[in-house]
Amino acid sequence: MKLFVAIGSFFLLSTSSVQSQQLLTVEQAVAAAMQNNYDIQLIRNDSVLAALNNSYAYAAFLPQLNAQAGLVFNNNNIKQKLADGTERDRKGIQSNNLQSSVNLNWTIFDGFKMFATRNKLQEILSLGEIAIRNQVVTSVADVIKTYYNIVRQKQQLKAIEEQMQLNETLLEQAEKRLSVGLGAKPAILQAKVDLNAQRAARLKQQTLIEQLKDQLNQLMVMARETRYEVEDSIPIDNSLLATDIMAEAEQNSPEILLAKQNIKIAKLTLKEAKADRWPVVSFNSAYNFNRTKNNEVVNNFSTLLNRNAGFNYGLSATIPLFNGFNVRRQIKIAEIDIAYQTTLYDYQRWRTNTAISVAYKDYELQKKTLALEEENIVLAKENVFIASERLRLGITTFVELREAQQSLEEAYNRLIAARYDTKVAETELLRLKGDLVR
Repeated sequence: MKLFVAIGSFFLLSTSSVQSQQLLTVEQAVAAAMQNNYDIQLIRNDSVLAALNNSYAYAAFLPQLNAQAGLVFNNNNIKQKLADGTERDRKGIQSNNLQSSVNLNWTIFDGFKMFATRNKLQEILSLGEIAIRNQVVTSVADVIKTYYNIVRQKQQLKAIEEQMQLNETLLEQAEKRLSVGLGAKPAILQAKVDLNAQRAARLKQQTLIEQLKDQLNQLMVMARETRYEVEDSIPIDNSLLATDIMAEAEQNSPEILLAKQNIKIAKLTLKEAKADRWPVVSFNSAYNFNRTKNNEVVNNFSTLLNRNAGFNYGLSATIPLFNGFNVRRQIKIAEIDIAYQTTLYDYQRWRTNTAISVAYKDYELQKKTLALEEENIVLAKENVFIASERLRLGITTFVELREAQQSLEEAYNRLIAARYDTKVAETELLRLKGDLVR
């Protein structure tokens, strides 16, 4: 009966030290990763730059207004000989010249290039948002898999501890039987060997759990010494359907959306290239001020003060005639890029649908395997209980009980692996679907 109680305690929290650590849920782990993960932060930085560029998308529609001013001082020495024999020799003749202007240039037509550029910047901003989502989905999937791997190894540790309890009980019974002359020493030795092997396995399992927690801390960008306890169970969603996943992946999969967005950007790049075939018409205007002041003049007909000020305006057109076929080259490059991005989109759709099909088959396999292993664990527990009672009544041997115990150990290993593998398959399906983060 003691063995049966030990088997039933497999999924219970067992130590006070565990309870002293804070419980970390998978939702909290995901939230921490979304806030702190460096890969997500780096992608967000690129998106911020795209948003900054997009905030100036309308600048091409606005005029350019520039002002300039200059003040020049002159100090000249003049020596002249005229045809009538007159000579003039002056030193230190001073003058100054003040110039200023305000110029306005407004492009009113450029082959609609400014509109294509504006739309392209908006699409680049959307591309950055999709890239963030793609990185978030990838990081969240890594967090979920690592978190439940810790849960898996924690369950494996409890299975090892249960086997230790079984061996301790087996050792006690072997020693009692030897003390009353009904047993043999080899049974005691074998029980001790098995117990020591399980103690070594427990130490190895504890180290593995700590290593996985370090990996999870890295994904959450938490201090390496941060310690916590995880949940005891692995929930499974049995309602996923392949048809629904494929239909929603077309609209939600970040990888497909990225490929689709790149096609839009490539088409706008083509519009920008084609716009260079058209003339550029601009409205130009300026206000100019010019003043020259001379302190003295050599020629009586020269001016001591000359000042000009005025406003002018008009239209200018730049018509492309020949530029070494550069525009045609840019258009051809843009068209090739559109074809490339379209092919990449088709390939990404095919790859995603294939990955969903493969992952779904694995998901279905793991669910069926899990159902079988859940049935097997009940049978294995009952078998150990019966073998224990038979040994207690003296109608069987330690060999039979040890075989039943090993069968239970293997059943636990398969059950724990099946649960985790089913969760991994489920997570992969949701990642491909783009549904891990809404």
